[in-house]
Formats: sequence, structure tokens, C-alpha cells
Amino acid sequence: MPSRPKYILPLIILSQFAGTSLWFTGNAILPELKQSLHLSQYAVSHVTSAVMLGFIAGTLTFAFLSLADRYSPVRLFFTSSVAGALCNVVIIWWAKDAASLFVFRFLTGFFIAGIYPVGMKIAADWYEKGLGKALGFLLGALILGTAFPHLLKNRDFELPWKSVLICTSLFAVAGGLIMILFVGDGPYRKRSGRFQWNAFATIFHSKKWLQAASGYFGHMWELYTFWGFLPLLLELYSEAKQVSLNIPLLSFLIIAAGSAGSVAGGYISQRTGSAKVAATVLLISGVCCFISPLFTYFPVWLFLVFLFLWGLTVSPDSPQFSTLVAQYAPEHLRGTALTIYNAIGFSISTISLIIFDHVFHSTGNLGGKNAFLLLGLGAVVGLPPVIRLIRSGSVW
Repeated sequence: MPSRPKYILPLIILSQFAGTSLWFTGNAILPELKQSLHLSQYAVSHVTSAVMLGFIAGTLTFAFLSLADRYSPVRLFFTSSVAGALCNVVIIWWAKDAASLFVFRFLTGFFIAGIYPVGMKIAADWYEKGLGKALGFLLGALILGTAFPHLLKNRDFELPWKSVLICTSLFAVAGGLIMILFVGDGPYRKRSGRFQWNAFATIFHSKKWLQAASGYFGHMWELYTFWGFLPLLLELYSEAKQVSLNIPLLSFLIIAAGSAGSVAGGYISQRTGSAKVAATVLLISGVCCFISPLFTYFPVWLFLVFLFLWGLTVSPDSPQFSTLVAQYAPEHLRGTALTIYNAIGFSISTISLIIFDHVFHSTGNLGGKNAFLLLGLGAVVGLPPVIRLIRSGSVW
């Protein structure tokens, strides 16, 4: 077995955390952007969807060309981190209206496609065994990176919106440097030496790969819409109960709770298997979706417990689905398999965001707080294939 320095996983985690901090920067500074650029009431879904659409375009491009399998993943990670950071920071000077803002968020998302799934590929190249635990830490880093911009806007430590963009961009570049200088390509990397037209067909031929991916697709219907609209959910409760909440800080803490859940799920998967961990947390977060319309009846303490439980369970299935997908994919196409399944998952997230935003702002029975019921469809659709995977036996 090839030797693996103990510092490798912490450095991959730090690099992933730094790179993915670019993701929700636009959401964290959205109030200032809405005022400065005169954005519409649908700004949350538009800004978030712009990143998603860019990410989808990036993952499809990277997957179609099999870049993570044909070339050095750490070099791809570094290049994407620098390019994503540049697209993030130029908003300060070049974003003059909604259209230009969305273009730069789209481009940022495009290059995040070379950070998030490529980071998982790098981890898979270093960890042949214990991948579920490694990806649990790695996805925990992604979650912290996602939540990080909200912390920078916390009223107890509030940075000007331009400073938030500069800090997250510098942080992303630092993450890329760490990856290329101190991590390097892993010993289990299987290089695909040429472009393969049949790569997608080869990947989708695996029944178990499809079952694991289908569970992930249901999970993605819920995840980013919950994260994107969490500040508005907190605002709804604050107005309904006439209480003052530190919304940026709570948004950070609730999203970050998923980081702890992902790490814990990684350890539990060592004993029970990734499929059982993924199914359990998908079920719990789905239940949270269906009881969410009742939250205005909760006292503050119960409301916060409910949200932290939701935040804790909404994301730990992601690294376990990624583990299953990586293990059931052809070894020489592992990077492409991880990238294409991310592309489909984030396409579903984009559709969810757009539908949810319009339903949330509607005056019908599903408007406002009741809109969160829609997120439960993810568990309804995603759980059955995962349960079939578990019953089939021989799952990781």
C-alpha cells in the first residue's frame, strides 16, 4: 500500500473550504447588491441560480472532456481556484447591473466545477479505503466554505461587502496554492490517456451507480434551496414573532451544523456503510421539510432546535452518495463520473430554486412558509432507489 502522509487530508479539507467559500458570497452580500444594483424580489434565486448554472456548464464541460481523468487534478484545482477568485472579486468594479452581476456569478460557478468535484477526485486518489470518512470531512469543508461569507456579514463582525469579496477571493487562491504545492496527485490515480466518446454510456451502465446517483438527485432538490432561503426563513419567523435574531450568524451556524453532521456520518459509515447513513439523514431532513409550515407556532428555543436539526441532517448524505458513486464508477473514469453526477444534481438544484422562489413569493396556499413543503419531494423521490440499493446487498 502506498504511503500517505497524515497531513494530506487536513490540507485537502482546507483547500476545499477555501475554494468553496466563493459559492454563497453573492447571497451573503445580497442586501447591499440589491440596493446598489436595483435587483428584483427574485434576487435570491437569480443570484444563486447564476452560480448553479455556471457550475452545471463547468461540470458538463469538464466531464465531457474528462479533464480530471486526463490531466493532473491538483493543477486543474489550482487553475480553477485562481480563475474563480478573479471572477468573484471583479464584481467590485465591473458589475453595473443585474445582468453583469449574473454573468460574473455564472463564471464563478463555472470554475467552482474545477474545485468541488475535482477536490473529491483528489481525495479518492489518495484514499482507496475509508473514502466515506475522507469525503465526510471534505464535504464538511465545503459546507463551512458555503457558510463562511455569512459569518463575514455577521453584525458582530460585519465587513463591508467589497471586503467580503476580496477576502473570499484571496482565501480561494490560497486554497489552490496549498493543493498544488503541498498535496499533489494521489497514488491511486488512474489516468485516462485519451478522450472517450462513450464515457457517459459506460458510467450510466452500472445499475448500482444509477441507484446511488438517484438518491443524490433527490437530496439536491432540497439542499441548496434550503441553504439559499434560510435567511428568509429566519426573517419570516422574526417578523411573525416580533423577535430580534442575528440572521447572518444563525445562517452561518445552521449551515455549518451540516459540517459536523458530515464528519459524524463519515465515521458512522465505517461501521454501517455509506448507503444506510445517506438513507437515514435523507429521511430525517425530509421529515423536517414536511413539518416546516408549523415553525411559526414554535417558541424561539424550539424553532432554533428544529433548524439546527434540519441543518445537521440536510447535507451528510452528500459525501456518502459521492462515496457510492466513486466506488461504483469505472476506475479510469472516476473523475468524470463524479463530475457528471454533480452536473445533474446541480441542474436539479437550479430548477428547485427557481420553482421555490416563485412559489414562495406567490399569494396562494403554498406561498411563504408553506413553500418549504416542496423540498420534501427530494426525500420522496430519492429514498426508494437507496433503499433498493441497501436491500440488494454488497453496498459500501
